Amino acid sequence: MTFLDFEKPIAELLEQIEKAKQIAEKSKIDISATIRELHQKVQDTRKDIYSKLTPWQRVQLSRHPDRPYTLSYIHSITDGTFLEMFGDRTVKDDKAIVGGFGSVDGKTVMFIGQQKGNTTKQRQYRNFGMANPEGYRKALRLMKMAEKFGKPVVTLIDTPGAYPGLEAEERGQGEAIARNLFEMAKLRVPVICIIIGEGASGGALGIGIGDRVLMLENTWYSVISPESCSSILWRSWDYKERAAEVLKLTADDMLANKLIDGIIKEPIGGAQTEPEEMYKTVKEEIQKYLSQLFALDTDELVRQRIEKFCAMGAYAEIDSVPAVD
Repeated sequence: MTFLDFEKPIAELLEQIEKAKQIAEKSKIDISATIRELHQKVQDTRKDIYSKLTPWQRVQLSRHPDRPYTLSYIHSITDGTFLEMFGDRTVKDDKAIVGGFGSVDGKTVMFIGQQKGNTTKQRQYRNFGMANPEGYRKALRLMKMAEKFGKPVVTLIDTPGAYPGLEAEERGQGEAIARNLFEMAKLRVPVICIIIGEGASGGALGIGIGDRVLMLENTWYSVISPESCSSILWRSWDYKERAAEVLKLTADDMLANKLIDGIIKEPIGGAQTEPEEMYKTVKEEIQKYLSQLFALDTDELVRQRIEKFCAMGAYAEIDSVPAVD
């Protein structure tokens, strides 16, 4: 098990428990009361730490190496009925984006999401969850297929951003993401978007336009990462914690600013501590919102989606541009 810096008190207590168990085994002395006391202390320490997480600590949790990724959610939610589809029919198959049909309690759903990979080799294979233009074009192809057959779309977002390489720009990275925003706004089937880890910039937004946009409790969603923001404003990564705070990127901040529709609670300690429980919770949320969205008329569904995103932000209209002397 991997522990983050702020989780060290928990790691130390767990180490004490293991040592106590070894002593009990070797000496044959009954110290079960001490072990129970330590277990209770672990629970109390966890509750105390996770009840007052800073924005930066939530960013760290969203990147936890043991945190479940998109394919783990899909395979658990669909009970092994997931049929993955490949390729954008133009360039190639982007391994950073996965998608395909799966069955959720007998109902077919199109799942699409970014996949980071669990090992170093897998992360390289998946390009660390950073999609190229063909990844977004594959996602759009699958969304259009779902629309054709009247099946809902669920996207699982977890990316540090779209791939920033020169070749990605040459193949139209910006256009691919913009096209997805335009087309997703008009999809005539229910669309649910869930941030399960990192939700960075246009890389996340490229599959993030939905009737319901949800965030797991320990995730973040922002136009830029705290490190990049710090390097731009302060010319150093040393201010990343301050940047995380002022960016208002946590689930609570996003809900307060009416940029998302709900927060999905995580087990104490994060999704990685009880992954099966997390899968079950996400599945229940998907089922709940799909039943709500299917009750709406298709035209009303699209109208509400467009109006929701048009209402975000602040702007002013002017009749004419004043003359400049």
